[in-house]
Amino acid sequence: MSAASPLRSGAPSSGLRPQGARRPAANPWRVDLRELGRRAGSMQELDRTAPAPEDWRVELVGVPAGTEVRLRLRLESVMEGVLVSGEIAAPLTGSCARCLEPIEDTLSLHVQELYAYAGSTTEATSEEDEVRRIEGDYLDLEPLARDSIVLALPLAPVCRDDCAGLCVDCGQRLDDLPADHAHEVVDARWAGLAAKFGTPSTSSPGAPGESPTTEEN
Repeated sequence: MSAASPLRSGAPSSGLRPQGARRPAANPWRVDLRELGRRAGSMQELDRTAPAPEDWRVELVGVPAGTEVRLRLRLESVMEGVLVSGEIAAPLTGSCARCLEPIEDTLSLHVQELYAYAGSTTEATSEEDEVRRIEGDYLDLEPLARDSIVLALPLAPVCRDDCAGLCVDCGQRLDDLPADHAHEVVDARWAGLAAKFGTPSTSSPGAPGESPTTEEN
């Protein structure tokens, strides 16, 4: 009997995973429900982090893409689907709407949402955008987290509640300036003369070209 021929270098072997190959990383936003099951009252605790996708923001503040969003949730099997409740926390970065200084904060939210089983009464009697649906044995937490976070973002975030904003004349941050900070206001009608002669004028007896009126006896 002849000896078996050795495998040639680089030739693929049927049914064997190449050394060093890895399975695709699981999506942390998707939850496998097979462990939870469909028996009403079954519960499962979930504590994990997931990377924030792009565009979780409004004009001045948002969640930086790729940062970790913390999920502390409880999954409860009910007759119509899976009830998801708990806390979501995400880091925020942006700019103060008053002084434009950079700000950093953490947004923590309580969420509660029903994911409906396919074919359930809730699924059959609800519009597509009125209820979240379970896809096979999985539910996707990303749309729930995105909608909850983006809707809670402030349209005018501030670095402090008492932020004084910027000086309208010089643009500097008022909280960094002395309390008596002020700018001399020159009457616009005399601005040309003030610039020429260096003599500021804050008031005027009349319009340019007009002589003061005198009262006759």
